Amino acid sequence: MFAIEVSKDIDARFERLSKKTGRPKAEYINEALTEYLDEMEDLALAEERLRENLPSISAQEMERRLGLED
Repeated sequence: MFAIEVSKDIDARFERLSKKTGRPKAEYINEALTEYLDEMEDLALAEERLRENLPSISAQEMERRLGLED
């Protein structure tokens, strides 16, 4: 557990959403952070793969390799 400081605007937005839905602000904050972390982890993985400079393949070839071709 940790504490963060957010702008008054962000806090007010979470507060309004919480009051409208009856769900705690912490629940929305956890969801937002989880989505953000998922995106950043995906981005880091994609950037790592780009740095590996592997040869690219077509979508058709990928489908064939995965057994998804028609």
